[in-house]
Amino acid sequence: MSITAAGKTHPVGLSIVVPVYRGAATVGMLVAELSKLQPEGGIEIVLVNDGSPDNSGDVCRELAATATVPLTYIEHARNFGEHNAVMTGLRHARGAYVITMDDDLQNPPEEVIKLYDHARLGGFDVVYTRYAVKEHEGWRNLGSAFANWVADQLMDKPKGLYLSSFRCMSALAVSEVIKYRGPYPYIDGLLMQVTQRLDSIEVKHFARVEGRSNYTMRRLVRLWLNLATNFSVLPLRLAIFAGVGMGILGLVAALWTIIEAMFGETPSGWASLMTVTLLIAGVQFLVLGVMGEYVGRAFMSANGKPQGVVRQVIAARNPTP
Repeated sequence: MSITAAGKTHPVGLSIVVPVYRGAATVGMLVAELSKLQPEGGIEIVLVNDGSPDNSGDVCRELAATATVPLTYIEHARNFGEHNAVMTGLRHARGAYVITMDDDLQNPPEEVIKLYDHARLGGFDVVYTRYAVKEHEGWRNLGSAFANWVADQLMDKPKGLYLSSFRCMSALAVSEVIKYRGPYPYIDGLLMQVTQRLDSIEVKHFARVEGRSNYTMRRLVRLWLNLATNFSVLPLRLAIFAGVGMGILGLVAALWTIIEAMFGETPSGWASLMTVTLLIAGVQFLVLGVMGEYVGRAFMSANGKPQGVVRQVIAARNPTP
């Protein structure tokens, strides 16, 4: 059954995009639960295997062959990152609305209809989920809180809006987001540039069924860098302020030294000189590092670094009766 939204007819009401990484033990259970849902306009599932080192690919191919709902399987040639995998999935989604969610069952499938209906009936382009209690590890919660604080400072988003990977987007928002072809996508930053029809709802959040989070501190830092350098020049402006501040501090120190010399007192010696030198050098290297990050990303983009390379696509087919 097709559904019409924003003046266009879509072959399915809801698409579920799931990036898969080390999800062999859980993705089957997730698909089974999602297949039981009956959203307005029907459902399809899009699985994107982001170079998972386990046998997730075999599991997903089996799911594509036996699924009871339309299921598309896409395999990346290597690991490109969660947001890159989601971008690939969005390009294959056909729904009037698209929900993205992880493969670890921490987002309960029964909340999908609630999220979909809130976006559809409320006329929102993007609806995020927030959690009364988060079942992540403590360091991961701190990392998420920091990322959201950084987003508050750098992006044009409502203050306090929690950005989660369990989100619902309209086809309009998706069609604009997938126009981005750069190698460093940040889905939420792209969405903030597209629309201001945003909302959030509270949903349940469960502990992981199997294994541990695929988000390491290194991956979180990369995510922060994508957020900071792709959607704002504030870090460059902060570098300018740091340079001006150190210049003023150096001028004050020089005047103080001259005054000491004029009154016959011995100017501060080696320790104070080295302290100031190291402080100024540290700020200079910080400024160079920020500028280098921007230049490096511009170079990689101009050099054609791929956002994602698809090795295999098993298109949605008529479900098994």
